[in-house]
Amino acid sequence: MLPSSRRLSVTIGILVGLFLAALEATVVGTAMPTVVASLGGLEIYSWVFSAYLLTSTVTVPVWGKLSDLYGRRPFYILSIVLFVLGSTLAGFAQTMGQLIVFRAIQGAGAGGTFAVGMTIMAELYTPLERAKIQGYFGMVWAVASILGPLVGGFVTDQLSWRWVFFLNIPFGIAAIFIIATQLVEDRSHLSQRKLDLFGIGLFTAAMTLLMTLLIRSETSFDFNSPITFMLLGGTTVFLLIFVWSERRAEDPVLPAALFRHRLFGGAVLNGFLGSAVIFGLISFIPLFVQGVQGSTATEAGGVLTPILLGWVVFSTLGGRLLLRFTFRQIMLAGMLTMFAGFLLLDTMTAETARTVVLRNCFIVGAGIGLTTITSMIAVQHGVERSQLGIATSTSQFFRSIGSAVGVAVMGTIMTQRMNQQVASAPALEGLRQFAEKPEALLQPAVRAGLAPDLVQAFQQMLANSLHSVFVLCTFICGAAVLTSLLMPAERLVNPESRPLAEAPEAT
Repeated sequence: MLPSSRRLSVTIGILVGLFLAALEATVVGTAMPTVVASLGGLEIYSWVFSAYLLTSTVTVPVWGKLSDLYGRRPFYILSIVLFVLGSTLAGFAQTMGQLIVFRAIQGAGAGGTFAVGMTIMAELYTPLERAKIQGYFGMVWAVASILGPLVGGFVTDQLSWRWVFFLNIPFGIAAIFIIATQLVEDRSHLSQRKLDLFGIGLFTAAMTLLMTLLIRSETSFDFNSPITFMLLGGTTVFLLIFVWSERRAEDPVLPAALFRHRLFGGAVLNGFLGSAVIFGLISFIPLFVQGVQGSTATEAGGVLTPILLGWVVFSTLGGRLLLRFTFRQIMLAGMLTMFAGFLLLDTMTAETARTVVLRNCFIVGAGIGLTTITSMIAVQHGVERSQLGIATSTSQFFRSIGSAVGVAVMGTIMTQRMNQQVASAPALEGLRQFAEKPEALLQPAVRAGLAPDLVQAFQQMLANSLHSVFVLCTFICGAAVLTSLLMPAERLVNPESRPLAEAPEAT
């Protein structure tokens, strides 16, 4: 195995890469008003986020498969190079179109950083060691997801929006240097299997259409739109051809045998469902605190802190518990905790005390911590080393798809509920323009231009709409509780270590 000093260095390099990629997914949001003022292109600015999400999601399984076939180190370094290149170009962007293209390059690099980085960690540590350290990776993801908007605002105000991208460069270079000099691979297990380029092309086409559909639907889903039918039809056709192709491929991109493994399949399914409610909560709970309870934007953002605390603390605890209990028991405990948290969220009103809101968020965060750690370790447990990359990346892919589906469906439910309430009360017609984008009414200048009774009616409408969202999350958690029972009662064992580097002549 790698010496402990080298293993620590590689771990730090992987953590830096993961933190950068996770942070970049959210840090740009608070800089965008300044970016639009500088570059223009307001009509297409949303694709600055969408391009990153699209490429970072679609490329994940491809990175995992490539690393299985040709080694981890070259593709991890390549992913960081792409990320740094995209960051540099984005910082120098002169038009909104250029920025969108460069963000797509960033996202492609981020997909590899997640997929290959987590696979390297699975090979560096034995299963029992992995259970002890995985909490750090949950912490990195949680901190980056929640601190991103704060970092973006601070850098934009104190320096320039361009530094939101430039700050990635030195950290990315440091990660490249660490991995290039400290990570030594044993390449004896690599095969000469042929890369399934046809399958990769079909999969990329299908997932690009699907993600485009979900991105367009984050606010509201128009079932009758011709574009919706075209995207759905294209996704279905490419997926059917992909399945047909994979059944005949010598070395398929997504081996069907993986999903026949109950532990892997159950973990992926729970990761999908869990991500749907996790990102639904992170997206909508600040809207409840600010829009329904009348808090400031800062206070609304602060409600995410107990989610972060619960996530980090119980992710670390969950890894330790896996040494004593089965995967099914920990996953079931986590999902039941999330279910209880959402039951409490369902009871909240405009008069609910802030401490109660924070308590409820902490409970949900605790459930998130237990489930994410269990899901990640479970998908890596028991798979062949030759499939470790695709197993890890497939799990991350379904989590990303789950979050996109969750936000899209919940946004649609909230919008439809708002429209129903406006339609049923002619006196509220003045609020129709805000039904699809209620966050606009959170701006003090906009609210000041409305009559007090309309503002009060808006708060009640928003409370009712978000209640529907939280109820949906509760039902999804309930389904996840049931699917947890499908996981086998396997324990985390410590089989013979599969070290990443054993042979002194390995390079």
